[in-house]
Amino acid sequence: MTEETTANDDAVAVGVNSDSVPVDAVEGETVTFAADGGSPETDRELEPETLVVKIGGAEAVDPEAAVGDVAHLVANGVRVVVVHGGSTTVDQTLDQMGVEPEYVETPEGVSGRFTDAETMDVFTMAMAGKVNTDLVARLRNASVDALGLSGVDGGLLTGPRTSAVRILEDGRKKIRRGDHSGRIESVRTELLELLLSEGHVPVVSVPMFGDDGEEFRPVNADADRAAAAVAGALGAPLVALTDVAGVYADPDDPETLIEHVETAAGFETLEDAAEGFMTRKVMAAQEALEAGSPTVVVSEATVRDPIVAALGGAGTRIDRAAVVEEDNTVADDDVVGDDEAITDGDDEIGDDDEEAPEVES
Repeated sequence: MTEETTANDDAVAVGVNSDSVPVDAVEGETVTFAADGGSPETDRELEPETLVVKIGGAEAVDPEAAVGDVAHLVANGVRVVVVHGGSTTVDQTLDQMGVEPEYVETPEGVSGRFTDAETMDVFTMAMAGKVNTDLVARLRNASVDALGLSGVDGGLLTGPRTSAVRILEDGRKKIRRGDHSGRIESVRTELLELLLSEGHVPVVSVPMFGDDGEEFRPVNADADRAAAAVAGALGAPLVALTDVAGVYADPDDPETLIEHVETAAGFETLEDAAEGFMTRKVMAAQEALEAGSPTVVVSEATVRDPIVAALGGAGTRIDRAAVVEEDNTVADDDVVGDDEAITDGDDEIGDDDEEAPEVES
């Protein structure tokens, strides 16, 4: 059972999901969830034709259960795009190759790897090579017609390369220069639509294809924000699977799960509650919703049937109305990416533009 209390005029529902009850998927059933992120039993249901799923790259996230859910959804006619992280594999590959990563801290206190040229080579090898290939193989073994793509392939994910990152060193804000990360501004939607129309499941990985005004080249980008860009471009719901149940009002107390965010006030509460890696996931959710995604769910990857569970009410759901005004203008249109330097979805810091905000996370 779920006990709910509300705050901010019902903007945020904080509940206790004591059992993490799985939602069993039966072939032939239609998977539905509420368009406004509420309970399917009490709100208008949505039957998504297209769904974007982000599978996190933390060590605790085993994609096997998600693979089974993708197979079920595809068998029931849902078009699915998978975007993945891979920080654990990047770390392991750096270690195997004897590359010593440099860790820096942002002004908000988030630590992560700085992406220099050598790290970028390893990152590309690990993400677009091993992680993407392994996930495609798992999906194909589950009878899913998966096809792997990096953001470079077909110019799928493009945008400007950045030139510097703001860091905190000895208590002082400094700028580290470099050009191995970027900000995704364009998704080649027609390529994804073509693949989806032919029954494929695109499995998307960063790097992106970054432009410095003279040429394009592979550069880092945050996988959470890559998933957000894809979901926004397709106008599809986004399920972001991670190693916790969702966003907690008290980050140290899993029983304070924020279940539903539907207003601007509620989103402010959500932002205040998010810490560490969850800050980036909330930011990515905002970007997805602003770009056209109707609903974002941040939910746990380690439960049974994690995607179906997220569609059925598990995790933290965020409505588009929480960040976009009724006239379809952005509620806070001066918000720009505060963590373009976070790259693989799990504490990777790269390069950022000097004119970016002072705070990077």
